[in-house]
Amino acid sequence: MAHGGLQVLGLALALAGWAALLAATALPQWEISTHAGDNIITAMSTWRGLWMTCVSQSTGQLSCKSYDSILALP
Repeated sequence: MAHGGLQVLGLALALAGWAALLAATALPQWEISTHAGDNIITAMSTWRGLWMTCVSQSTGQLSCKSYDSILALP
């Protein structure tokens, strides 16, 4: 009985690993940089990932742009 429990645990850990791998690959938070100007109103954050770049401003506006080519990464 304990042997079957280990197999179920192994399967659950493998599925959790695949889910984490897919999430890490898809999300654009690989590199995060922030910039605050003279006041907090001009603050913005830039997120760069494998597939896109997103810019978030302190006003709540979010703008994302997908890369035109995987070979043209910055």
